[in-house]
Amino acid sequence: MTYDDKPGLTDHQREAAQLIWDYHQMHHQLRPCDAAIALGSHDLGVPAYSAELFRAGLFPILVFSGGPNPTAPERFPRGEAVHFREHAVDLGVSADTILIEPNATNTGQNITLSRQVMAEAGIRPSTLMLIAMPYMERRAYATTRKVWPEIEIVCASQPIDFDDYLKGMGDERKVAEMLVGDLQRVIEYPKLGFAVEQEVPGDVHDAYQALVRDGFTSRLLN
Repeated sequence: MTYDDKPGLTDHQREAAQLIWDYHQMHHQLRPCDAAIALGSHDLGVPAYSAELFRAGLFPILVFSGGPNPTAPERFPRGEAVHFREHAVDLGVSADTILIEPNATNTGQNITLSRQVMAEAGIRPSTLMLIAMPYMERRAYATTRKVWPEIEIVCASQPIDFDDYLKGMGDERKVAEMLVGDLQRVIEYPKLGFAVEQEVPGDVHDAYQALVRDGFTSRLLN
């Protein structure tokens, strides 16, 4: 089945997904930081953009964090951090400026274990750039504010238009389900002690509920 053959989003569903996509991004002004953590995922846009930011001089040390991808372990069989590091080196990042954290299986572990890896290397940053997928910025920010409250955070993700991201992923419904799943975690994780609370505007919450009613539920927590 080609991209064009796959069931897509209706106009209303696309509008709702766009609202949630915009909300997930923190829209931080990028500035130099002491170090960066790139969060593991299924998306090679993360190490590619990390390499671009490194070459721009925005941080001297880059940590790639992540074990095997839980939803697609075959994509990076040696773990996300290992494959991301190799991709960044291929794009011109010096190997001796990269640390890897190969064990994390969730965002909290991405941060806490990467912090340990940096500490073991004698690196104790006061400013940190978080590099993630576009729809994961806010959850990464909220999680880091919880588990590492004293650090100053700048969030970054590959600058890409929503429609272009949909085309690149090749499955509009899967993207919408991921957007919904991450928003549920932004809402629910503070109650579980995993993240700090984030205000969710009414129109974003309405968009979330509309997509849940339409069945975009595969990424929801049980």
